[in-house]
Amino acid sequence: MIEGSHQSEDVEVGVLSLDRGAATTCLSWDEFEQERDAVRATFTLGRIAGVRIGVHWSVLLIFGIIAFGLAQGQFPHVDPGHAPLVYWSAGLGTAVVFLASLLAHELAHAVVARRNGVVVDDIVLWLLGGVARLKSEASSPAAELRIAGVGPLVSLLLGGLFILGTWLLALASAPRLLAEVGAWLAGINLLLAVFNALPAAPLDGGRLLRAFLWWRTGDRVRATAGATMAGRILGWLLIGLGLVVFMRGGGLGGLWLALIGWFLIAAATAEGRQAQLRGVLAGVPVRDAMTKDPLTVPAVLTVADLLADPRYRYRHSAFPVTDVSGAPTGLVTLDSARGVPPEKSGTVTVGEVMVPLSQTSVAGPNDSLADLLPRMEPGAAHRVLVMEEGRLVGMLSLSDISRTVNWLMNTARSR
Repeated sequence: MIEGSHQSEDVEVGVLSLDRGAATTCLSWDEFEQERDAVRATFTLGRIAGVRIGVHWSVLLIFGIIAFGLAQGQFPHVDPGHAPLVYWSAGLGTAVVFLASLLAHELAHAVVARRNGVVVDDIVLWLLGGVARLKSEASSPAAELRIAGVGPLVSLLLGGLFILGTWLLALASAPRLLAEVGAWLAGINLLLAVFNALPAAPLDGGRLLRAFLWWRTGDRVRATAGATMAGRILGWLLIGLGLVVFMRGGGLGGLWLALIGWFLIAAATAEGRQAQLRGVLAGVPVRDAMTKDPLTVPAVLTVADLLADPRYRYRHSAFPVTDVSGAPTGLVTLDSARGVPPEKSGTVTVGEVMVPLSQTSVAGPNDSLADLLPRMEPGAAHRVLVMEEGRLVGMLSLSDISRTVNWLMNTARSR
């Protein structure tokens, strides 16, 4: 539906002020990281089709609201006379299937995104639905169209299947309560498809609008600005409508509309800020932000020697690891080295505690910094090794990007 302990050198805060035509955005680096990682999984369910599935704690709230509303309200009203256990069983089962429908919606985004060369971080189910978090951008308006459009299509298909199932249950004279479950699931999936198709970021329809504007203007940043403006307008309309409904006796329904509107405004604003930041960094290659020729650690060095050497103790919190030929083989953090028991640190080598190269982010010096940014994570273990023709030429962290942002800010101010 919607589109994440440091050493001292890792904590740098800059404030970016960008003028893109008539729009001005002010974004601190801390705000950028908080907005990017606003929805994090509280726990992980596993993987489906190779995509990690996470659940935010707020899912328990929406799950409880749905189950309670159906078990105590709708189901007894449409089919009275059953025991409370029957209604609660139907309500809980319906809530589970609804969350599975949300998961199918987001999985469709993730699968199509991967087929279009977009890196998928994970899927997180949370209070207001689901989030398929993508670590890179679509390469073209057509790819954006495919990625965004498949979600509502899946919800529409599920709605149709539940309508068909409800009709078949009626023909078979199945219990009224079972048919009501099917009817509710049909209605909620159709509503999900229609709502997500609204042309406002961060909804799928907003991404469809962005794809269209991107195709018309050739400028992804301007296209994102248009989609996010539509998202903010829709959000304020929903807040106004929700307040009117609440004041007229709509109760929680009005407050829920207002909550969704507030979320749309916040999410659209955050998306617009992040897009502008990526737009400014689009022309900056990785080589201009990376730490060049970083200090490396031999894989055969013992952990005790690593921790005892002042070159490694005070300068950084993570170092590239190389083999005897000097080729990079991974990344070691001081935290992982300090985790080795002192009595074993003299025999355990750096190669045994490092993050192997296959699990380390790697970039080229000429890669776009903006394209790399969504794939980066905070923490020493998530440094990016910059390699050229198999040689290590640099290392990149979020603090390096923060310094680059500060430089761009100061340059813009001096003009």
